[in-house]
Amino acid sequence: MKQVTTLFLKLAVIFIGIPVVALCIFFVPELANVAAEIDMNHSYIKYLVYIVFYTATIPFYFALYQAIKILSYIDKNKAFSELSVMALKKIKYCAISISCLHLLILPLFYLYADKDDAPGVIFVGLVVPFASMVIAVFAAVLQKLLEEAIEIKTENELTV
Repeated sequence: MKQVTTLFLKLAVIFIGIPVVALCIFFVPELANVAAEIDMNHSYIKYLVYIVFYTATIPFYFALYQAIKILSYIDKNKAFSELSVMALKKIKYCAISISCLHLLILPLFYLYADKDDAPGVIFVGLVVPFASMVIAVFAAVLQKLLEEAIEIKTENELTV
């Protein structure tokens, strides 16, 4: 039963990565063109958009890889180990870096909202940084809980 659920979760993690590839192929070039149209005086903004969004995919896929590693640790009955703690720590750092990278692009959302007179666009720009910070906090809490559980497990093993 455990193998089936972890297999399902591994497949879900893989399928989470597919829309990001589609966004990078179709949405990011369009967003870069819109950013270049907003500010014609600064042509480098287009390349800034490419750099930020494509650079943010690196920690995203690294975090997905760490999630798959945690699921394989669960399969091997090594869920309560330092390996899982390290993987959660890496996921936390990846989420923080994604949030910071997307905060760099936030002024472009402001410029677009100002030009198009649509203030809701700024909130759209805040979705990814906010979501990744929530993931970072969740990973930090899980990391702390897992460290405490490992400590209790170690104390119980030494008590015998």
